[in-house]
Amino acid sequence: MYLTNAEEQVMKVLWDLEKAFIRDLMNGFPDPRPAQTTVFTLLKRMIDKGFVGFRQYGNSREYYPLVSKHDYFSREITGIIKDFFNNSTSQFASFFADETDMTKEELEELRQIVEKKIAHKKAKK
Repeated sequence: MYLTNAEEQVMKVLWDLEKAFIRDLMNGFPDPRPAQTTVFTLLKRMIDKGFVGFRQYGNSREYYPLVSKHDYFSREITGIIKDFFNNSTSQFASFFADETDMTKEELEELRQIVEKKIAHKKAKK
């Protein structure tokens, strides 16, 4: 199950804060901030989807993510690779390298990451 763009915006604030009451969440948005009623509606949907949990303190709720940012985006990227790149990570990597404006230094860093991953896989054999 995926988040809508609006839900992702709420999650990004919640991931940054780790846990938050509604006023903390509202303060985490850049201007112009969404309406508080909108955020409440999004939170309810995200609770129903299993992305957000809460603790009740009297009339107040403290919200917290049930899914880590890493796990969510890992699943998103895997879905993109499957849906748009014929489940080929090499096609995705080629597209990424071609279509982003990476500097020479960033490309070198990416190469080092790939080389470390190759060495790690070889060591496992």
